[in-house]
Amino acid sequence: MTGVRPLTAEDTVLVAGGRGLVGRALLRRLAQRGVKRVLAPPRQELDLRDPVAVARWFSTHRPTVVLMAAGTVGGILANAERPAEFLRDNLAMAVAVVDAAHQHGVRRLLYLGSSCIYPRDAPQPMAEECLLTGPLEQTNEGYALAKISGIKLCQAYRRQYGCDFIAAMPTNLYGPGDNFSAEGSHVIPGMMRRFYEARERGERRLVVWGSGRVRREFLHVDDLADACLFLLDRYSGESHINVGTGVDVTIQELAEAMRELVAPGLEIEFDPSKPDGTPRKLLDCSRIHAMGWKARISLRVGLRQTYEWFQDALGKGAVRL
Repeated sequence: MTGVRPLTAEDTVLVAGGRGLVGRALLRRLAQRGVKRVLAPPRQELDLRDPVAVARWFSTHRPTVVLMAAGTVGGILANAERPAEFLRDNLAMAVAVVDAAHQHGVRRLLYLGSSCIYPRDAPQPMAEECLLTGPLEQTNEGYALAKISGIKLCQAYRRQYGCDFIAAMPTNLYGPGDNFSAEGSHVIPGMMRRFYEARERGERRLVVWGSGRVRREFLHVDDLADACLFLLDRYSGESHINVGTGVDVTIQELAEAMRELVAPGLEIEFDPSKPDGTPRKLLDCSRIHAMGWKARISLRVGLRQTYEWFQDALGKGAVRL
């Protein structure tokens, strides 16, 4: 879009949430880009839920560009068990970071949300215009409400103060550095861990939650990092932008691909008594595609990269079972 000043090597970039899956991918991409000053304070150094601490940090370090990748995240089980935490923490982080960015003259901010912002029964694929057109999926309602509020916060600061703040909504993410914990992991790392454990224990059968018929779209985190810098360079607008592959698979197809990669020969059984979540989640990515960006890493290649990282991390003790 005309008038956008691209990211430069001289910018001071804050990657909020730089120790997480998305944050680390952004750090890799910024290093490739040659950005000299990239800041990614750990939680012990900066609690992004604390507006006073955040404002003080901005005053000291003066970032010119902010990538808001921080969040309290988890799968269906974590969302169901900790809805207050997911809503409270994500709201608090959005308010503290967006306001500090305005108060301290940040020229560009990119806020990252999630495809769970869309109504449970939104038309597929889900276009940006579907936002707030119907009820949310109850299993992650708190998280979705917080992310919707973050989008609206960026829009409000743009309207009232002229801040060049934008928002991008990625689909389900995965990749090297993912969270493989038994309690808080998303579908791909959680499934990968369970297939690995079943193989190591010599089990013949693995039970997968749900019917296996729901459909999901998955985006490699390195593709998302590439899309974020692409948008910083080219986009300045009020509407959030979807970021995905435009291709989805059933959970059964994902499980079969995971079995082939991790535990060939293992029998898969689905448990339809467990929640499926939203029946289908496929993003309409025509807007970012029209700008010239498309994902490059296929699911099969991405799963193999992720599994190689998982095995290496297990060997180094970075992931514990």
